[in-house]
Amino acid sequence: MISILSAVVVLGILIFVHELGHFLFAKLFGVGVEKFSLGFGPRLIGKQIGETEYRISAFPLGGYVKMVGEGAEEGPPEADPERSFSAKPPLQRMIIVAAGPAFNLLFAYIVFVVVCMIGIPSATSRIGDVIKDKPAALAGLRAGDRITAVDGKPVVRWNDMANLIADSGGKPLLLTVQRNHDTFTVKVAPEIRTAKNLLGEQVTTPAIGVMVSKETVTDKLEPLEAVVKGGEHTWSLTRMTVLAVGKIIGGAISLDNVGGPIMIAKTAGEQAETGLVYFLSFMALLSINLGLLNLLPIPILDGGHLVFYLWELVSGRAVSMKTREFAQQVGLVLLVGLMVLAFYNDIARYLIGQG
Repeated sequence: MISILSAVVVLGILIFVHELGHFLFAKLFGVGVEKFSLGFGPRLIGKQIGETEYRISAFPLGGYVKMVGEGAEEGPPEADPERSFSAKPPLQRMIIVAAGPAFNLLFAYIVFVVVCMIGIPSATSRIGDVIKDKPAALAGLRAGDRITAVDGKPVVRWNDMANLIADSGGKPLLLTVQRNHDTFTVKVAPEIRTAKNLLGEQVTTPAIGVMVSKETVTDKLEPLEAVVKGGEHTWSLTRMTVLAVGKIIGGAISLDNVGGPIMIAKTAGEQAETGLVYFLSFMALLSINLGLLNLLPIPILDGGHLVFYLWELVSGRAVSMKTREFAQQVGLVLLVGLMVLAFYNDIARYLIGQG
């Protein structure tokens, strides 16, 4: 139950943020907005405020903002062309469309800033386990030992230690180790390990054969530090997401990794049970994914509309309605195909796989 509730909260917030971007910039440029809907299909509840009906609809996997004159480039003239989306210059239409994905990225950044101020749990440099017959075991290291320095460089966090080992190039390292109340040094020669990274690439990395412990400390940042660190987190995950999508399209990452609503619900529930910071971080990651997904140049998505309006901006003439309708039909087939794949993977992974 907590998984479903967590997924509803996450998706509801992210869809609202996305559509709010479209809505605010439509209003900024004087475009009338007829409907602001969270979800698709039949209306469940709603309220008319001014010219806009705000509603929650039956199917929660999306939402929309219905603007005056939207899609009416070749239709009858609008009663109020000044309020029509189609009557606005191409650049303004592009900004309105791009505002949805942009708000998702901005939201992710704000969430990461908040997370940095709340405090991010980080694993310490204490060893949780030592793998048999690996360099650390052969050098006499044990579970519970804390590594305090690598080649004289102090370390407190696991990532700092792991990065120094990875950057060693495989040369022998002098580790300073704390065991109970004793401190000593030991020389360890890392072995070169080949494994796949998050992008499915084969990488070789020096490793000594130790596993992280469950001991953590919480790093809380001051507001100015959090503003910088939040930007770093957002950029890093945005870059990784773009690379991952490229790898999926290129076939380097299997389509089996594509997930859908069941995966989102399961992960959201797990993160909610783990703690607020993890839940917020997952929501920020999902917001980045939603923003970037909508920028793909698929006609039915925001990215596809941006391509049409860019063509109009450069060429001085709009794409014909017939061409747009055909492209949107193709885009719909692609999007439905992607959704079917995501549902299939979810069923295979969580239902059949657990059966």
